[in-house]
Amino acid sequence: MDSPNVVSACVLIIGNEILSGRTQDLNLQYIAQTLGEQGVTVQEARVIPDDHDVIVDAVNYARASYDYVLTTGGIGPTHDDITAECIAKAFGVPLVNDPEIEQRIRAREAPPDVMKSRLLMARVPEGASLIENSTGGPQGFSMANVHVMAGIPAVLQAMLPNIEFSGGDTVKSRSVRAFMGESEIATQLGELQARMPSVDIGSYPFHREGIYGTTLVVRGTQLQEVESTVEEIRGLIRSRGSEPGEVDE
Repeated sequence: MDSPNVVSACVLIIGNEILSGRTQDLNLQYIAQTLGEQGVTVQEARVIPDDHDVIVDAVNYARASYDYVLTTGGIGPTHDDITAECIAKAFGVPLVNDPEIEQRIRAREAPPDVMKSRLLMARVPEGASLIENSTGGPQGFSMANVHVMAGIPAVLQAMLPNIEFSGGDTVKSRSVRAFMGESEIATQLGELQARMPSVDIGSYPFHREGIYGTTLVVRGTQLQEVESTVEEIRGLIRSRGSEPGEVDE
C-alpha cells in the first residue's frame, strides 16, 4: 500500500486576549476545515502571547517543521499588534510600508492621529506578497510558507480563501456512536488501532439528556479502510450487547 501524501500545517494564534480568556478563539475550526477540504492537515495549533521572542521562536520552529504556517492576530493598528515586525525578524528582513496597503488605508478619510495608527497596518516584511482581504480592508501577507492574517473571524474568513494551497490526500471521516462508556471497549479499540495504523481512531465521550456514550471517529485518506474500520467498531459495540448509533456526517 502506498504511503499517504500528507501535507501539514501549523496554526499560531497570537494574542494576550485569547490567553486571558477575554476573547474566545473562533478561527481554528474554520481554518482546519477549510484546509482539510484542500488536502492540508492541521497537525499543531498553539496560542501564544504578544511577545516578540515567543512569536519569532514559534514562527521559526513552525515554518521549519510544517508545510504551511498560518498566523492569526496582531496585525492591527495598536501598540501590541507586533506580528508583522516579528515575522520580519524571523526572516531576517526589514519591515517596510507596502504602497498597495497604504493606498487602501488612505482611501478612508480619518483625522491625522487616527490615520497614523491605521498606517501601521501597511507594514510588511520586505519581500512579502499580499493576501487579498475580500472585505476591502487592509490585506494580510505571506512570507514563503508563512501566511499572516487578521484575528477578527470575519476578516480572516475574507482572507483565507484567497490563499492557494497545494494539498495532499484528502482526509475522509466516518463516525459511529456507542451508548456505553469509553472503558467498555477501550482495550478492543486499542487493538484495532494497532492493526490499522493507516487510520486514526478517536474517542469522544458525550452526555446528553441523561444518556452517556462515546462518539467514535475514524479518519484516514483511504475511504475503504475508513469504512471497514467503522464496520469493525460496529461489531465491537454489538459484541458488548449494544446497538451502534448513526452520526450525520
